[in-house]
Amino acid sequence: MRGLGPKSRAQLAELGIHDLAQLRQQDAYALYARLKAQWPAANLNLLYALMGAQEDRDWRDIARQRRSEVLLRLDDMGLAPK
Repeated sequence: MRGLGPKSRAQLAELGIHDLAQLRQQDAYALYARLKAQWPAANLNLLYALMGAQEDRDWRDIARQRRSEVLLRLDDMGLAPK
């Protein structure tokens, strides 16, 4: 899972996600909300990394190209960074 380190992979495993196929079946925003609820220190880079892994892209590309879209969606979910 490109862009996800050992800590992120361990957190995903605790939620039952062990491989890329399982990750791709998830909505990245909903998954981020679950991770954030379990680990409040999770930050926006984790969401970018989840999206990047799903799309096999570098998380920094996601952050640059889709930042506004991501922030608006998180705001709608009540999860926008303060």
